[in-house]
Amino acid sequence: MMNSMTTSPTVAIAVPLEAELVESIRAAHPSVTVLYQPDLLPPERFPADHAGDPDFRRTPEQEERYWAMINQAQVLYGLPNESPAGLAQVARQNPHLQWVQAMAAGAGGAVKASGLDLESLQKFKVTTSAGVHALPLAEFAALGILNGFKRSAELAVDQSNRIWPELRTPTRLVSGSRLVITGLGEIGLETARVARALGMKVSGTKRTVEPLEGIDEVAGNDGLAGLLATADAVVNTLPGTPYTERLFSREIFAAMKPGTVFINVGRGTVVDEDALLEALDSGQVSYACLDVFAVEPLPQESPLWDHPRVMVSPHTSALSAAENRLIAERFSANLGIFLAGGELPHLVDPVHFY
Repeated sequence: MMNSMTTSPTVAIAVPLEAELVESIRAAHPSVTVLYQPDLLPPERFPADHAGDPDFRRTPEQEERYWAMINQAQVLYGLPNESPAGLAQVARQNPHLQWVQAMAAGAGGAVKASGLDLESLQKFKVTTSAGVHALPLAEFAALGILNGFKRSAELAVDQSNRIWPELRTPTRLVSGSRLVITGLGEIGLETARVARALGMKVSGTKRTVEPLEGIDEVAGNDGLAGLLATADAVVNTLPGTPYTERLFSREIFAAMKPGTVFINVGRGTVVDEDALLEALDSGQVSYACLDVFAVEPLPQESPLWDHPRVMVSPHTSALSAAENRLIAERFSANLGIFLAGGELPHLVDPVHFY
């Protein structure tokens, strides 16, 4: 780890980023060398398009310049080429690498997919952008809850068919209902804050079971079924790890109250999708709002596409026009910690990849 008494590091901007945000990093840390060559980075197709245009190609000369820039830096802003393969390549080629700031909140999946062994991963640190996406994800979760309680899917079908039902169907009241959040980290706690503003009573799960302000009950994953018995809605924010894979199993869906609304903004591997479909068909789950899936893009043959009580979002709920600015601000703050020799937040565990 660097400290204030050592030579300041070189930072390489490895992914697309607006020039003014690069300048903001330089202004905040004038002693740091920030390498930024925008002609070597693919253009963004939309705000916070960290991978950039997939049709972008570097010339052989540009490719050589790109990796020369990456391999002389101690710190990277983004995974090279925003890919696990890029991370594996820089780990092999850059003996100076000390820290990589990833763009994703769930960057552990990309670190795992790099195929690097534990010895290699212990030579440098990877931090995620966890927390940057908390508010947009919480707002999306609230959208899912409201959609489920207010029958938006049924209303859309009636509208498309120009049907004005003879008998009016009441909707459910969100205020006073019970929400369970799996994963009371930054995203989960922000979701809880938004849900409480809607009048919901919130409980949830956490690896370290401890009292949390504003949360009625906290349990571990082994206590999830008990929490679900009285829940009206469930929001999953958990990352994909060996410990969370298919946590939402047939048994867990069976533990829910009939008519539960289910939202997933964590990772798709946390849910057994066949079990979810069974729960939807039986009415155990009345509505599912899904931003993530076990396989992405969601295969064309998946029944989730056509299910009348499912909303499919293409893993975009965390995106906002402010994302690049927020990640750059997070990186700049982390860079200050790094220079002072402090402990970086949101480190990816090189063993469990969360």
